[in-house]
Amino acid sequence: MTDTTITKISSGSSPHGKLGQKYLASGVHVAMRLWEGEQPGEPKPSASREYETVGYVISGRAELHIEGQMVLLEPGDSWTVPKGSSHTYKILEPFTAIEATSPPAQVHSRDE
Repeated sequence: MTDTTITKISSGSSPHGKLGQKYLASGVHVAMRLWEGEQPGEPKPSASREYETVGYVISGRAELHIEGQMVLLEPGDSWTVPKGSSHTYKILEPFTAIEATSPPAQVHSRDE
């Protein structure tokens, strides 16, 4: 049987979330989002999410503060935030990254 659920998403017309993320392709078990041009500032309060996140830095630098550790993220780096981990990001330079979440973060507004 052929899968007919294949979709193409143009980032120019993608919907945005309340936190500034741009929603990209989304399947049943995984979704992608784009954080584009995030600006430096104070870290947001720590949060725990009901999904796993993996990401890849396209440009800029940020600190990922997770479970008492700090990970410096720079262009070409990738990272993982396990489901339920307390974490926050501090943007150091204008930051652009792609993230994938499993299950999809935007289902029922879980990432707002």
